[in-house]
Formats: sequence, C-alpha cells, structure tokens
Amino acid sequence: MNRGFYTVMAAQFFSSLADNALLIAAIALLVELHGPAWMTPLLKFFFTVSYVVLAAFVGAFADSLPKGKVMFITNTIKISGCALMFFYDAFALLGISTHFVVLASYAVVGLGAAAYSPAKYGILTEMLPPQKLVVANGWIEGLTVASIIIGTMLGGALVNPRVSALLLSVDIPHIDTGIDTGPEAAILVISVFYLIAAVFNLRIPDTGAKYPEQTRNPVIMVKDFVECFVVLWRDKLGQISLAVTTLFWGAGATLQFIVLRWAEHQLHMPLSQGAILQGIVAVGVALGAVIAGRTVPLKKSLQVLPVGAAMGFAVMALIFVTWMPLVYFLIVLVGALAGFFVVPMNALLQHRGHVLLSAGHSIAVQNFNENLNILLMLALYALMIHANFAINTIIVLFGVFVCLTMMMVIRLHKYNQSRADSLHLIGIEKH
Repeated sequence: MNRGFYTVMAAQFFSSLADNALLIAAIALLVELHGPAWMTPLLKFFFTVSYVVLAAFVGAFADSLPKGKVMFITNTIKISGCALMFFYDAFALLGISTHFVVLASYAVVGLGAAAYSPAKYGILTEMLPPQKLVVANGWIEGLTVASIIIGTMLGGALVNPRVSALLLSVDIPHIDTGIDTGPEAAILVISVFYLIAAVFNLRIPDTGAKYPEQTRNPVIMVKDFVECFVVLWRDKLGQISLAVTTLFWGAGATLQFIVLRWAEHQLHMPLSQGAILQGIVAVGVALGAVIAGRTVPLKKSLQVLPVGAAMGFAVMALIFVTWMPLVYFLIVLVGALAGFFVVPMNALLQHRGHVLLSAGHSIAVQNFNENLNILLMLALYALMIHANFAINTIIVLFGVFVCLTMMMVIRLHKYNQSRADSLHLIGIEKH
C-alpha cells in the first residue's frame, strides 16, 4: 500500500466520523424540537435520497476530475449541510417547519456523501492491482466502521446533558455564537472533523488515471447509467455481489435505528447510551472486516455467502437477551458476521465493475442499488413504527427477511454455476 492509499483512508475516516456523529446530533435536535418518533428514521432516508436520484450523474462527475479533488468538493457540500442545521429558527420565521429544516440539512450532507462515494472507492481500483482489493477493502471498511464506532459514540457523548452543559458554558469573548442548545453545540464540534477531512482531501495524489471526456448531457448520462446498470446485473459474478451488498447496506442502515429503539424499550437506555450499542455493533463489523481481509482471498470471496444467512439468525436472538454481557456479545457477533461477509463481496463487486465499466460508473451503479434498498427498508421501518409495531416483532421480521434473501442469493449462485463456471473470471485484469 502506498502513501496515497493511507491519505484516502484518513480523509474517509474523518468525513465518515462526522457523518455518523451528526446523525446522533440531528436525532437529538429533532427530540429537542419535539419531532415524532417516526421522523427519526427519515433522517437516514433524506440522507440517502441523493444516492438514488443522482446515481446517473455522480459516476461521471467522479471520473471527470482527479478523485482527490472530487472528494474535497463533495466534503465541502457536507460542511454546508452541517452549517445549515444552525438556521432552523430563521427558516421557522418564513413558515418552514423546523423538523423539515433538520431533515433537509442532513439531506444536503447526503448529497455530498453521494458524490463522495464513487471517488473514495473508485480511487482504490486506480491505485491498486486486483489481488490487493480485498485487503484494501478490509482496511477501508474496517476504518469506516471504526469511524462509525467513534462517530456514533462521539455523537452520543456530545448530546449527553453533562457534556452539553459544559460546551454551552464555554464563553468566547466578544463573540455571540447564537448557540443555545446541546445539539447545536454538538453540531459545531462535529463541523471541525469535516474541516480535518478537507485537509486530507487536498493531500490525496492524482493517480494519473484518465477516462474519456464525460458528457454533460443529462439524457445521455442517464442512458449511459442504464447501460452500466444492465451490464453489471447481467454479469454472473456482478449480480451476486451486487445483490449481497445491496441487502447488507439496506439492512445495516435499518439496524442502526432498530438497535436504538430496542435499547430504549428493552434495555431502558437513553439515546446517549443506545448510541454506544450502535458503536459496539460497528466494533463487530470492523472485527469481521479485518478477519475477512486477512483470510479470504478474492478468488474465494463467494464462499462467505452462508455467513449472511447466519447474521439474520443472530439478529433474531436479540429478542431473548437482557443480560448485558450477553447483549454485548450478541451485538458484536451480529456485526462481525456482517463485516466478514460484506468485505469480500464489496471487493468482488469493485473488481468486476472496474473490469466491465469504469471506477466511477461501477460505484455509482452499486450506490444506486444499495441506497434504493436503504430507502425502501427505512420507509418500511418508519411505517411499522407509525403503526405501533412492537420492536421485537420488527426484529423478527428483519431477521427472517435477511435469512430468506441470502438463501435465495445462494441458490441463484449455484444455478449460475451449474450452467457455466464464472469463477475463472475473478482476478483478470481490465483490457
């Protein structure tokens, strides 16, 4: 691994850390503004919309400039969304709901993240040969999950009443910050981490990778995206890895909110403590990601498929536990199973996408599928909360869905292999 790779990791770490800390702070701000419970998962929904709506355009944008520059521009958009959260009172004077302002602000952060993603993953295929992609993804996913752990815990700590009181007590002479609440103080601290990410973005080297000049005609861009979408889904390896990563990210986003609500209702934990449980799930994901990166070569990536079904059963076991040591063990196990099966799948998908398409376009197709599933699963979760489903019922339905979907993917892979062997395509270079 070269120095540029580690610079990408640092930039990704701080930007992702801020995203996750901001989610907790935004939840706390909604609570402060007396937002209804069903609105909380809509934060992630609004964050994710841009990944789907802009999927046809962000890949071309990522391939039109050096990817370090793309990451800097899109990180600046995230900073703008973060800053927008401070102005909910001003928008209220215009008759705009304060709840909607919080959601819209996080949607702007999501806009930056949607354009950031093809660059951060696409640059890996420009920097590294195929045989290093699983290891690189193990590092990236492990570090991303570490940023989720630290970011979620940071967000939980910053909205803790004691910490909020301490932050609000800081007096800056001759400056009226206009910050009056704990969530606002937390958001101000979080903005610093976006600025740190921006510094690392500026230090990412140009890999020298050049792509054909990208069209600016939206009709042609949508047509190109649809063609890339079809190519990746028709590929026998691409469709399996795409199905698995699509399931994982939809399930993972929903699991974030399930854990918070389960901690509140079954373990009687406030938001600041429930956020710690979210972080513990991420510890497991990081552990599984690192183990996969060290033990699963790209050629054997498809052998991890059954682990995905096992994760569904582990999630369902949550309804039976209240003893905290067992709670921690089970939550780490769920995360570890998730990390272990998604990292090889992610590497395989990046490899096939790079061979068949281009770095930016393949990641854009991946993001479209994954985030469309996030939208669907979060919408279903919000509807179940609105309909007053018990949290244990939601957990069982969630676990059954994951198990059945993974079993269908395994059957599809076996069927594909029975018709023609595609495993020999793993590891070939792009021509």
